[in-house]
Parts: sequence; C-alpha cells; structure tokens
Amino acid sequence: MRKLLAYPLTVLYLMIFGMCLLFFHPIQVFCNTVLGYKAHKKSVDLLQLCLVRCLQVLGTRVTWENPYNLPIDRPLLVVSNHQSMYDVSPIMWYMRKHHIKFVSKKELGKGIPSVSYNLRHGGSILIDRKNPRQALPVMMKFGEYLEKTNRAGVIFPEGTRSKDGYPKPFKTKGLEILMKKTPSALIIPITVNNSWKMLRYGKFPMGIGNHIKFTVHKPIEMATFTDKQALLTTVEKTITDAIYVN
Repeated sequence: MRKLLAYPLTVLYLMIFGMCLLFFHPIQVFCNTVLGYKAHKKSVDLLQLCLVRCLQVLGTRVTWENPYNLPIDRPLLVVSNHQSMYDVSPIMWYMRKHHIKFVSKKELGKGIPSVSYNLRHGGSILIDRKNPRQALPVMMKFGEYLEKTNRAGVIFPEGTRSKDGYPKPFKTKGLEILMKKTPSALIIPITVNNSWKMLRYGKFPMGIGNHIKFTVHKPIEMATFTDKQALLTTVEKTITDAIYVN
C-alpha cells in the first residue's frame, strides 16, 4: 500500500520540483549577471527553501540538529556522509549564512536548470573524478578561495552516495588538500540519516513518509592535531558513529 501511494505522490512532487528549478533559473541568471553575487545568493537560498519544502509532498520531514554557534568570520570545511541528492538543499538552507559551496562532480555542471547554473557561477567547483590531474589544481584553488573569503566548503569524502545508508570508506585526498590550503578553517562534521530512503525503490517511485535527520557535531580545530592521519580518522569516526540504518 505504501509503495502504491508513492506513485501519485512522486508524480506530484516531481512536477513541483521541476517547476521550482525552471522558475528560479532565469531569476538566478538575472541576479548574477545584473545585480551581482549578493542577489544571486539570495535567489539560491530561496530556491533551497522551496526545495526543502517540496519534500513535504512526499510526507518527508527534515530535522536539523545544531547546538553550536558556528563562526562566520573564518572559513569552514563541512564534511558529511552522503546518502542522496536530498542531502544538499538542507545543508545549503540551514547553513546559508556561511555561504555554502560544494565540491561536485563535473556531470552536475550541465543539463539541470538552476542547479547546474549555481554550481558553475556560485563559487562551487566541478571536478572530474576520473582525472586527478584536473581535480588537484581545482581543489587547491578552491581551498585558497575559502581561506580568502571565509566561506564554507562542503565535501562528501565517500565520493559517491550510499544506496543503503551504510557508510563507504572515506577517500581523504580531497579533504587533505582543502585542509592544507585552508589552514584557518574549522572542520564541521555532519551526519546525515535516512536520506537514502528517498530512493529506496529506485528513481521511481520515491520513498515517502521519511524523516531525514542532520546532526552537526562539535567543530574540530585542526590546530589541536599534530598528526594529520589522527585528525582524518577522528573526523570520519565522528560522522560514521552517528549513522544508524533501520
């Protein structure tokens, strides 16, 4: 019965989701090309709010747990596990004051209204995961950008989403580069739970009645670690220990 109900709700959701992307695309282009970065960012923030609210059509709730007062006067390196594309909008919305930028795969840089445009023009980076020579200088430049602007960079070290909720081993090369190029950054570990259930049946229909939970863990000062490997292990363990699959 649950899966049968998911079919019409998924159709309705995809219609609303698509309309949001199409509606905000020209607004983004206008804001970015005519009004500048601040206006563009506000349009992107509003888009993220709409995309989070769209999930209610599927009976999906989003909970954001953050007991910490994160600074806005220094760069942040946000490190999270990755379960689906539905990890992205809540992070962008709830951390909007930190000017969230993503490390994304190059395939997302074209073909998706609003999303691709923001990835290309909003400060995020697009890397070719199959071409380290291309990715390395881009990651270095991204780290320098975060250090200079005091903005927040998000990286999913698993490299690809977990389809069943169980975390994949972290690939830390990208994070190591960002840590090196953003020495004053504060590391913000985030655990995502239940996002994978949005695609529990595959791409269609979508999962319904889910409760996606984001847990922001205690920020980590890089300077308190003299051993880089110990720092990477601590970040991964902090995130993965809070993952539960049911």
